[in-house]
Amino acid sequence: MRRIFVVVILVVVSISLVESARATQGGGGAYPNGAEDFMSGALPPPGTYLLNYMEYYTSDRLNNNNGNSSMPGFKLNVFADVIRTVHVTEKQFLGGSWAMHLFIPIVYMDVTLPGLGSDNRTGLGDIIIDPFILGWHGKNWHITTGVDFFLPTGAYDKKRLANPGRNYWTFEPVFAATWLTDSGFDVSVKLMYDFNTKNTDMDYLSGQEFHADYAIGQRLGDFNLGVAGYFYQQTTNDEENGKKVSINDGNKGRVAGIGPAVRYNFNKFGFSLKYIFETAVENRPEGGNFWFKCSYAF
Repeated sequence: MRRIFVVVILVVVSISLVESARATQGGGGAYPNGAEDFMSGALPPPGTYLLNYMEYYTSDRLNNNNGNSSMPGFKLNVFADVIRTVHVTEKQFLGGSWAMHLFIPIVYMDVTLPGLGSDNRTGLGDIIIDPFILGWHGKNWHITTGVDFFLPTGAYDKKRLANPGRNYWTFEPVFAATWLTDSGFDVSVKLMYDFNTKNTDMDYLSGQEFHADYAIGQRLGDFNLGVAGYFYQQTTNDEENGKKVSINDGNKGRVAGIGPAVRYNFNKFGFSLKYIFETAVENRPEGGNFWFKCSYAF
């Protein structure tokens, strides 16, 4: 269990200045859906851990409220590399192990919006912290909870199309659970709900968001093989200048994703690969995610 972690968060992109791209500001939330997969509910034993996450996201389609392409010629490519440190203490609270973590993301993005031009940028994304994570364990089950804080540290300029940062705070309660049978069959889910503050530079308030990552797979020796994916639904309307955004009836985003996933563990090291296809997309870019994740237990 040493190399298995919970509450994996990366920073996704912000595409400002385009009303039709919004569903939350920039057509996406602070959390990159699909970041977590196998054993997402299992907090590791006491100790310190180092992880590195790499994500490549590409899209050539921007969907409207009906799920139809709304901007021919739209292109988006994002590469993110995130260093995460996790410390699990010896202390317990309410019977659960107490842990904390920190994420530092570096993001490159290249976006083309017909009529507005192209832009690319590399910079620091929004740092994420959680000083109070709790994890519980049973014979075949694991549960982890926490509240992640997304800090507006990322590079942001309202006059640019490419922004690694989002220029607002996000508070994200998390509940993750795993059921692992004696034969190694793994069913995991991570549930999240996001509360966003206003982007004061744009006077824009992104709506609240529910999203869930999931994975189903089988352990075969040092490997885990299966499928992983996510579901995302924005639950409240976007607001601009204190009023509901009129375009696309509040610009509520939605997306589902699924794809193959594999993980390999060896001593103190762990590696995982997955590719997730997006479908049923509304008010967001539609594309695909490639993930590579590695971890080391000190």
